[in-house]
Amino acid sequence: MFASAGIAETYLKEAEIDIVVANELIEKRGNFYQKVYPTSKMIIGDIKDEKVKKEFLNNIDNDVKFLIATPPCQGVSTLGVNKKMNQMMDDPRNYLIYDVIEVIDKKDFDYIMIENVPRFLDVFFPYKNEYKKLEEILIDKYSDKYKIDIRVLNAKDYGVPQTRPRAIIKMYKKHLKWGWPSIQPEITLRQAIGSLPSLESGEKSDIKYHYAKVHNEREVLAMQHTPTGCSAMKNEVFYPKKEDGSRIRGFHNTYKRMSWDAPAPARTMNNGNIGSHNNVHPGRLLEDGKYSDARVLTMRELFIVSSLPAEWNIPQNVTDNFIRQVIGEAIPPKLAFNIVKEIGKDGE
Repeated sequence: MFASAGIAETYLKEAEIDIVVANELIEKRGNFYQKVYPTSKMIIGDIKDEKVKKEFLNNIDNDVKFLIATPPCQGVSTLGVNKKMNQMMDDPRNYLIYDVIEVIDKKDFDYIMIENVPRFLDVFFPYKNEYKKLEEILIDKYSDKYKIDIRVLNAKDYGVPQTRPRAIIKMYKKHLKWGWPSIQPEITLRQAIGSLPSLESGEKSDIKYHYAKVHNEREVLAMQHTPTGCSAMKNEVFYPKKEDGSRIRGFHNTYKRMSWDAPAPARTMNNGNIGSHNNVHPGRLLEDGKYSDARVLTMRELFIVSSLPAEWNIPQNVTDNFIRQVIGEAIPPKLAFNIVKEIGKDGE
């Protein structure tokens, strides 16, 4: 449910999981999903539409034993517009969890995974004339049938060179097993993308997907004078400027270079914007005192830090911007894989 473009499913076949049916609201994402996973049934439409929900349910037969649900996170994301609890409680996207509950009630899954941003666990939902957190609702409804196990995992601890905390809710029948994956050593940006050649704005290489996005000269100039791990917003002379030369205002993590010796910061849907949060390549100090790679990550670098194959086979006729967006909204696939491969195991 809420499949988007299917980024999270990239390695699920390696865990012996086949997606039988998926649902996505946005047609472009659903069409992409169907091209990437031609043997899956993609149902495009609003899951709150009874016809869509009926078709989805009709494709779930008794052999389907695993439900994955990733409701939209924009309503509770720390980068979203909803900063206060009352705003989150008023956002209709946050109530799509009830459609997940309806599907759980109508089918007999052995395993269920619900995934979202950590703040999702703090939202209160109307339930039995009260307001309850999701964990309380799930325990009340399903604790007789399912073991309910909830943790916040960070992708950087599970084979992904990116810091990205995610709330993971696991539900599985009490006679079954589903452990948690073991923590792995962090992968730094130097280890992940440090061997790729430097590129400046608009430059291309002979390596597949390793080409630099074009940025305007003012942004490039500011970032050329910004050291690794630092923000151009703190530059005294070469700070980000508007066309009229006036100073751009922003936060300390905008127009900021990443650090070589740490995983990448979370890649958002806006990862192609040089002025957005933590989006600029770490760069290298040059002989003239400037820093190289005044740009966002190339597509190849983005794939790598998102734990996608470096030479991912993308369907034709999709834009870089579309790919950047669907990667930015997805759980990194190596994290998803490491969670589901523990099905049937005791784990830690």
